[in-house]
Order: sequence, then C-alpha cells, then structure tokens
Amino acid sequence: MTWQDPVPFLRGTAWVDEDGRAVRADPAQLARLPWETAQRAALPIGVRLEFTASPGTRAVEIRYRAAVPEEGPLELRELAHCFALWEGGTCLHEAFTDPAEEATVTVPLPGGRGPFTVHPPESQAPAVLGLRAVGGTVSPAPPRPRWLVHGDSITEGWWSTRPAHAWPAVAGRALGLDPVNLGYAGSARGELATAQQLAALPADLVTLAFGTNCWSGVPYSAPLLYETTRAFVALVRRGHPDTPLLLLSPLLRPEAESTANALGATLADLRAAMEEAARDLVAAGDEHLALLPGRDLLGPGHLADGLHPDDAGHARVAAAVAAAVRCEPALAGRALSRA
Repeated sequence: MTWQDPVPFLRGTAWVDEDGRAVRADPAQLARLPWETAQRAALPIGVRLEFTASPGTRAVEIRYRAAVPEEGPLELRELAHCFALWEGGTCLHEAFTDPAEEATVTVPLPGGRGPFTVHPPESQAPAVLGLRAVGGTVSPAPPRPRWLVHGDSITEGWWSTRPAHAWPAVAGRALGLDPVNLGYAGSARGELATAQQLAALPADLVTLAFGTNCWSGVPYSAPLLYETTRAFVALVRRGHPDTPLLLLSPLLRPEAESTANALGATLADLRAAMEEAARDLVAAGDEHLALLPGRDLLGPGHLADGLHPDDAGHARVAAAVAAAVRCEPALAGRALSRA
C-alpha cells in the first residue's frame, strides 16, 4: 500500500512551515517574537496523529524525519524515539526506534475501530512524512473542537514523563477537545505579538496560563502585569470576541511566593494582579471569560524540581482545568457542545 499524506491525520497543529513541518508560531511573524518563543515553537509539542482503523488492521507504519543531535551529551544522541499509541484515556502500546534522521516505526493495533492517537517523540522535532496501514486501512479521525492553550514550560509539559501526560493533553482527552499546545518554555510573559497570533487562529476555546516567568528573567511589577494581562486579553478578543476564554493564574512556586523580584513583586503579588485583571474584565462585561486561580492546585510534593509538576501534578492541573471548562457558565457552552 502506498504511503498516505499525514496532514489530514495531524492534530494539535497551528501552522506549517515551508518545509511542511508543524510549527507553533506563525513562520511569517517570527521576527516579532522573543528568541525563546521562536526557538521553542520549532518543536512540535502536542502534535499527534489521530485515526480510525478498518477491521483486520494489524498495525500502522509511520515514516518520519527527526533532527538527531550531532553534538552535545551522548545520551541525547542515543535517546530512542518513542511512539505511544492511545485509545481514549489508555496507553495501549509504546513503540521505540533507534535514533535516525529518517526512519519507519511500526505501531501494532489492538483491533477495533478506534479512534486511536499516536503521540510521536517531541524533543527531536520529528516531521511525519507518511503513514500506511498493515492488513487494512486507516482514515483520519473526525475533527474535534479546537482548544488553544498558551503558557510557558509548564504548559509545554516539562517534567511529564511522556507527551501524553502533559496537562493540556490530559485535559484535552477528558474534554473531547483538540488541544493546540502553544506553551513556550522560557517566555510566555504576556508578549503582545503572541496575543495577536492567538487572535488569528481559529478556536472554540482559549486558555491563557502565563505569569510565572514574569517573576524572574524579565521581572514585572504587579501593576505592569495587571495592565499586560488586560492588553493581552484585549488583543486575543479582537479575533475571538465571543470565544470561551479561561485564564489560569500562576501555579505554586515556593521559592517565589514571598520573595521579591528586581521590581519588588513576589509571585503572590503577580498572581493577585493577574486575577484582579481577569475579575475586572468580567465586571466590565466579558461574559465569556473565566478565572481559575492556580495557587492551590498543587502542593510542594507535586513539583518535580520546585517549579514544574510531575505526572501526578500535571494530572491535577488537567482535572482542575477540565472541571472549570465543564462547570463555569462562561465556558461550558460552545466548545463542549461540539465535542
């Protein structure tokens, strides 16, 4: 059987560059973004294949190209590529291939129609070149409502053991949505160019989960983050005037909670400023905006390194986000009605 075009099977995609790779920032607008955002956007975080299978389909073969490091730590060059097969909320199989710039992996299927999801490895920027069924046929899974999730390294899924364990992926499965992961490690400080890119993308639900990087790196004062949050939401609203929007304020970061940054703001101060901005926007008439306070979603024991959640922590954040989307009157209508 000939190779099938992977594009109809891809989910979690925002933009495609001139080489046909799924990327997470507008290739025509990279010069307007911080270098950290542009760098992280080249990785296909959250991009996956979703398909159904005909009776008798024994496996799916996936041909891909990856960027194998030529220099750097030896373990990175020897890291096997993992392709994880999921059905609903269950991981059925993990197929591994040796590092290679171009290779084919065979993922066995358990029988049944699906839909199935394959999460490819993310860290070496794999580009899926084609796929084909063994013993039957595969077809693109029906599309689901599109959920844009913007944040930092926590949203990207740092310290989750697999891409499918990052909180946007977990919450997306629970809600029946198509999460588009626009988390950028090292940035996500309310950059207004990012807000304009979010506004230009189709979406049934938008979540904003930035702020912790405003404590360090590029320090913000509480008044600055208050105004930045309002401006960011205002620009997103230019493209999504009535789209349900959830603002998740910063999660627990013990070292930062009561420690002032270079502008005198603790993370508790910054979180309070973001939450005040969200409440003021709702009071001003934004009926489709909801706030999820992040401070108490995790305890210190859920943080793998004092900042990023472990798998259990990601699962807790996902459960809280899913509950907010289901229960908040401002959010629970359009996105879930299409799921």
